[in-house]
Amino acid sequence: MSRKTAEAKAVARKDITYAQWIRKEMRRNWVAYLMIAPYVIIFTLFTIVPVFLSAVISFTDFNMLQWPNFVGLENYINLFFADDVFLIACKNTLIFAVIVGPVSYLMSFLIAWFINELSPKIRSLVTLVFYAPSIAGQVYLIWGTLFASDSYGWINSILLETGMITTPIAFFQDADYVMPLCIVVALWTSLGTSFLSFIAGLQGVDRSLYEAGAVDGVKNRWQELWYITLPSMKPQLMFGAIMAITSSFGFGGVVTALAGFPSVDYSAHTIMHHLEDYGGQRYEIGYSSAIAVVLFLIMVGANMVVKKAISKVGS
Repeated sequence: MSRKTAEAKAVARKDITYAQWIRKEMRRNWVAYLMIAPYVIIFTLFTIVPVFLSAVISFTDFNMLQWPNFVGLENYINLFFADDVFLIACKNTLIFAVIVGPVSYLMSFLIAWFINELSPKIRSLVTLVFYAPSIAGQVYLIWGTLFASDSYGWINSILLETGMITTPIAFFQDADYVMPLCIVVALWTSLGTSFLSFIAGLQGVDRSLYEAGAVDGVKNRWQELWYITLPSMKPQLMFGAIMAITSSFGFGGVVTALAGFPSVDYSAHTIMHHLEDYGGQRYEIGYSSAIAVVLFLIMVGANMVVKKAISKVGS
């Protein structure tokens, strides 16, 4: 758009209100709105509406059998002051999020940065090797076999043969081992969609920017990374951050697959497990909705912090 055209539109908007200008633009671009209407309708019905309904139901005692009664903040009060298991779940979720989220995010970017330096043919092969664990259907079977609780487990077998232990260790039935092992498995499977987005972002950086940076005084690869590469791929960085936040706070499938539900002594019990317990097994929908709202607010807060941090990149 030329400068004169932009100025003409700005002058034209001064003669009408903002709402009138919006309606005028919508009429002018009605075909575009018609094309995105199916997605907007589906997203609204299956994402936005359920979020609002969950927030409303969290103030009731809905159990899917009886008409819900309004109970105010009772669910939230019980959640924070009478539910000891929820506090354990919050602690475990925070540990998972603080470790798995940032580590998987940095690991995905650093490996993508390394792969980006390879030749195209080798890059495709190495990308497949790193991406494969996140799409493997029986990925947990490998770790279940490695840390099986009997002498047939590979780790137990090695430790028994070397004389380091005399009896097999029940790794996933021991509270001291469950959390560390689940974190390791989560990191091993973390090179997923965000990893591919980082590779795509690195491939899309304009090579001429590096030449301009060299003229402006960029001296080494780290300065290139901070002042050129990262600012050029902020959309991919934000997408990867959202995926990391979602996976780290929604962590639960790995624990259930390896340690069962619930895990021994609730050693790896997360908010997602608590939500599944009350919503999917006890059918206390009002209480589970309160859990979902708390988790949603935590994730939104984490997203805002990460978004602000990413905005500082390159400054």
